[in-house]
Amino acid sequence: MITKIILITGATDGIGKVAAKTMAKQGHTVIIHGRNQNKAQKVCEEIIAKTGNNKVDIITGDLFSLAEVKRMAAAFKQKYDRLDVLINNAGAIFSKDRELTKEGLEKTMTLNVFSPLLLTELLLDVLSKSPSARIINTSSATHRIAKKPDFSDLQLEKDYTSSGAYASSKSYTIWITRHWSAELMRRGLKNITANVLHPGAVATRFGQDNDKGFINNIVFKLALPFMNTPEKGAATTVYLATSQEVEKVNGKFFGNMKEEKPRDRYYSVENEIKVWDYCQKVISPYMNK
Repeated sequence: MITKIILITGATDGIGKVAAKTMAKQGHTVIIHGRNQNKAQKVCEEIIAKTGNNKVDIITGDLFSLAEVKRMAAAFKQKYDRLDVLINNAGAIFSKDRELTKEGLEKTMTLNVFSPLLLTELLLDVLSKSPSARIINTSSATHRIAKKPDFSDLQLEKDYTSSGAYASSKSYTIWITRHWSAELMRRGLKNITANVLHPGAVATRFGQDNDKGFINNIVFKLALPFMNTPEKGAATTVYLATSQEVEKVNGKFFGNMKEEKPRDRYYSVENEIKVWDYCQKVISPYMNK
């Protein structure tokens, strides 16, 4: 197997950590991202010890800040001149009250949509140096409950719920990935593909510490024993990152290591472009390299 240089965000816990460990065990160079330097370093050392692969590195950055995303991309390129796989794995559901980042953006959209898009844009030049690069975005089965988008209110000032914001963000992730598949061709980057996955319901700490309300937390925790293990949840991520079977596959939605059909109730090419254009407008101040 040809070894790859792989960057995975949100890799100090849960699915991201399991995926990073699995890919390190396969012999790849794996750069794990986390917000906290000490935690990321401990996870890095743990993965090296358990896999015997010393080609494991860390990069830190706060994905709630687009300025930090820009700094993180620059830091990556100071150390690496090529990237074979970018896995936008980090994501979260937040509290019942709408919150803003320090840059004035809604938190769910920032972490789940704006930051992955910006990071991808800023790393396209190093992805372009790979003979066969892959962009992998993480959605969720909850995209199926997303409401009809209000394109005048994509940051949910008028109609916010934590579950609604999360579902919408994961629906937009699918649309943006589809747009990437065509956009890469338009930019002449035929060596790069973009695909999106959902890991299924996985028994990690995801969502347990957020203030979603007492009843929701109880239901969530009672459901944990019936969820997939993190290892099974990470399998599709690893598959899309490393399998030769999907080397030329572009713009598709995957679950359980196979192509699936997402719920397209509100999807159209026109709506896809509206979301893409809006997100590009949000990230544009941070795009100068």
